[in-house]
Amino acid sequence: MKEVHPYEEVAYQIYILDNVFQDVGAGIIGELENEIDSSDFLEFVKNTMKTDCVRHTALVKNKIKKVAVCGGSGSFLLNNAKGVGADIFITSDFKYHEFFTAENDIIIADIGHYESEQFTKELIYDLLINNFSKFAVLLSKINTNPINYL
Repeated sequence: MKEVHPYEEVAYQIYILDNVFQDVGAGIIGELENEIDSSDFLEFVKNTMKTDCVRHTALVKNKIKKVAVCGGSGSFLLNNAKGVGADIFITSDFKYHEFFTAENDIIIADIGHYESEQFTKELIYDLLINNFSKFAVLLSKINTNPINYL
């Protein structure tokens, strides 16, 4: 900075960017209170997430109890979901050959990228208006999903 501005005092401030949330990751694991039939659970996900289709692997688990979820493109977390013994992994953007990596250990449910993130803006909106009373927040009503289903 001093080389570019040799004629004046350079103003700067250094911020330490420590990750204070070492145990926080991109996905989440949860358990249902009662296990549910795999087909019924996929139908529930489809309806709840307002998607026209759910691409999924073979229903290698008859019942769903432990659920792994990652909004957006989460295929990189499949081994983590398998490692914690999840029955199903709900995410999006799995490529064709990546579905094979389930290896009949887990059900992959690809619900679509937009569909997996569509409710995030309401969560952020609520967080902002509840924590920053003098902060003007406008919730967009624009649908930015470039994918249509027939």
